[in-house]
Amino acid sequence: MVLSKVYLERCDKETEETIAVESPDFLNTPIAYFKTHLNEFLYVESPTFEEIKVDALSIEVDDVFRTYMALFGLRVQKKHSNAIKNYLEEHLHTDSIKNYSALFSADEGLWEINLPLDFIEGFQKK
Repeated sequence: MVLSKVYLERCDKETEETIAVESPDFLNTPIAYFKTHLNEFLYVESPTFEEIKVDALSIEVDDVFRTYMALFGLRVQKKHSNAIKNYLEEHLHTDSIKNYSALFSADEGLWEINLPLDFIEGFQKK
């Protein structure tokens, strides 16, 4: 999958106000940027996300666990609950506390997924 027409905003976590609209070149910035800017998150939109039923993506560092987190809405039906949760359990490689969440929002008709990137096989902070 290749991202097309990507839209990026760096935002303040507390107020959700836009700090800066970034060019796609910002995606070349190491994710470690967010460890030194704990008050920020990256908001990403792309029409390409529709192919995988994701509405938008946010990336930040968790304030408590200090792990890199991806937060996104997944547009699949609630009946897929077991498949989603089983997939997350099987593919997050950690013996520590699982700090992910997958909650269905009936109002929005999507799953709200908070996923720790640190525990995904192949994740690199560079």
